[in-house]
Amino acid sequence: MPISLYDATVPTMIQMLGAAHGWIEKAKASDLSEEEIAGACLKEDMACFPKQINWMLCHSLGAIEAVRKGVMHPDLEEPTHDLEQMRLNVGAAENQLRALSVGEVESFIGKEVHFVYEPHGVDLPFTAENFLLSFSQPNFFFHVTTAYAILRHKGLDIGKMDYLGQMRMG
Repeated sequence: MPISLYDATVPTMIQMLGAAHGWIEKAKASDLSEEEIAGACLKEDMACFPKQINWMLCHSLGAIEAVRKGVMHPDLEEPTHDLEQMRLNVGAAENQLRALSVGEVESFIGKEVHFVYEPHGVDLPFTAENFLLSFSQPNFFFHVTTAYAILRHKGLDIGKMDYLGQMRMG
């Protein structure tokens, strides 16, 4: 049985955003200060936790929005450092992804999408399916994994099951 573009992207985005929602709740309940979490990164040349969360949103719901528009520009805005607002943003993205229909996502197949970063003269043309599967999905997992690793590195009591979130069984 072939797998649909929807099945290859949206349910896993929802799963991982749900997991991140849980990590953020645990971070809020921990002894770590918001300032400590906001400034945390794995290495000085890597983006800090709030940017990792923001880019997770950019490469999940933001990727769907980019396909709808036909273009994605990198998000260079300063993200919130407030854990409660991060939690709300992740939850909102998760809810909006849940509202997508299979038919809409399938209608994206073959549509042209560009990743454009004008300051560096970048204009990468994709089909929607290649954009979602070869650009946004790998970026999404990179930022999910990095955000999780930052919290582990800071000593938050989260493990592999927290990373995986609610798996689809059956």
